[in-house]
Amino acid sequence: MNRRHFLTSLAAAAAATTFRGAGAAAPTTRFFTLGQRGGRSWFITPTGEPFFSIGLNHIDPSPLRYAANGDLWARKYGNSMERWLKESVAPDLRAWGFNSVGWSQEVVSRGPTNHRHSRPFTFEEYQWLDLPYCHQLPFADFHQWEAETRYPTFASPEFAEWCDYVARENCARMADDPKLIGYFYLDCPTWIHTTQFTTWRGPLFDPEKLKTETGRRELFELATTYYRVTHDAIRRYDRNHLILGDRYEAARPIADEVVEAARPFVDALTFQHFAKPEPVAKNLTHWHTKTGKPVLVADHASSIRFPNGSQRHDGAGYVETLGRLREVPGCVGYHLCGAYLRNETRKRALRDADEKPDAEAIAAITRANREAGAWMAKAR
Repeated sequence: MNRRHFLTSLAAAAAATTFRGAGAAAPTTRFFTLGQRGGRSWFITPTGEPFFSIGLNHIDPSPLRYAANGDLWARKYGNSMERWLKESVAPDLRAWGFNSVGWSQEVVSRGPTNHRHSRPFTFEEYQWLDLPYCHQLPFADFHQWEAETRYPTFASPEFAEWCDYVARENCARMADDPKLIGYFYLDCPTWIHTTQFTTWRGPLFDPEKLKTETGRRELFELATTYYRVTHDAIRRYDRNHLILGDRYEAARPIADEVVEAARPFVDALTFQHFAKPEPVAKNLTHWHTKTGKPVLVADHASSIRFPNGSQRHDGAGYVETLGRLREVPGCVGYHLCGAYLRNETRKRALRDADEKPDAEAIAAITRANREAGAWMAKAR
């Protein structure tokens, strides 16, 4: 099949698909699913047990290679990602009570013209880590921190072609992995808002149009195209795993039309939150009640900030947040905006670039995670 015919077939498939729902794959016990146990929502493990995802985000080894660290990376880990993940990361995460990896990429450059993250883990790296994980699919780049990329045209054949490639490159390899929980899409998409990084291009959709029925219908149809094309690309190569969709920024405007368009094509709704425990819980409850979908906190941290720009995790804030989220019946997980190793961009982590641990924060986090583990065990 030549490229022209391939693009035509993709566009036709996207237009003609009779949608069967995000969870349209045949029932199986080999992969993570979602379900109800004891009056609340849970992830359900491949062995049928209720699972509340307690994940760490932002796991990148590059701080170990700062010039100031000399030959630390080569001397201790033999220049091997496999050794680092097996000998350092995995034992730490288990000892600290984390049961998953939420998002591996770490912010490595942050500014008004250049804001970048490290690459995501490969299939092999997830295997070396040997923990349940979520994986992001880079279908588009209208994140609220993305300063350089123009908006895509969702109805174009080239967008369908790109989505097919992303799914072919990622999902085709991960389709049979029982450790994969599900797939994320964008991190804080700018459907109707802008930030300091995206003012130059404006929001993807003009929020002024939402004042009319015609405008609201236009946004719903636009978002439906986006979620249908991305969903169908995944299901072409992976009919097994959950679709977790975009990670909405809860502190910014979220259009009901976007969430309503996503509903048939995703299994859960996920949010980035940087607020106190009670507003986070209230917001999650709102979306769960409104949509009937399970909800996941995909990124959150309570921090203690210092005048030099560095930060420490507030262990007490973490304990309070996790405890409150356990009381939200629709919530299926809490992922900590780490990172594992502190770099000079984020300036916050559980270990610094020399691997020195933040012992006070880790002790509180570990205690809360182990209590949550015991809570899960009772639910089983």
